[in-house]
Amino acid sequence: MYSVLSGDIIASTSLSKADKVLVEQNLVRLIDDLTRHFKLYGRVVKGDYLECATPIPEHGLAVAIATKAFVKTIQINDKAYTENKSRVRLFQSYGIRVALAYGELSRFSAEDGVMDGEAIYLSGRAISGLSTHDKERVVIKNTLFFDSNDEKLATHMAPIMSLLDVLLYKATARQCEVVYHKLLGKSEDEIAQLLGINQSVVNQHSTSVGWNAIEQAVAYYHKTISDL
Repeated sequence: MYSVLSGDIIASTSLSKADKVLVEQNLVRLIDDLTRHFKLYGRVVKGDYLECATPIPEHGLAVAIATKAFVKTIQINDKAYTENKSRVRLFQSYGIRVALAYGELSRFSAEDGVMDGEAIYLSGRAISGLSTHDKERVVIKNTLFFDSNDEKLATHMAPIMSLLDVLLYKATARQCEVVYHKLLGKSEDEIAQLLGINQSVVNQHSTSVGWNAIEQAVAYYHKTISDL
């Protein structure tokens, strides 16, 4: 069994060529970080879509939140846009649409880049049809989803994903940086040194973003998957 993640950058077609390159470069960096810390396999598809499979499925929610948080730290030059400003703001506000699924993979090989089966189908299906490409009016209600053929698990995770979605939507880029590094196991002192700020400021960002709730949600997912 695996936790599998699919992610689709919001309003990517409205970004400038330079910002599209910037986003893709950052997604590659994200995959590298997640691979080192969570021992997963991930890939970037067409520059604005990513897929990850975690052989240790308990890590799934941490990977999903880390992905959401990381993308919100990507700084584009919004002053350079004279058109599509409202769509560009969608990227700045939401970053990426993420779907996490728990299930089987019939074929998986990190060495060969093969990932196929129930879990990847479920995660992809959860965000298919929600693309903002070429839509004149875009209304975004949710950007964090969970699916599984285990109906009880899916039912239990749905409200947790919705609450996490709200927390991350309201979070600033700096708060998301703190969340991201905490999910990768760094201490507040290490994060302070990395970001060039005081440890007390890191702690303040943690409190403001609701880190305790995020940490409890990650622990709940880890225990729930472990008990299956």
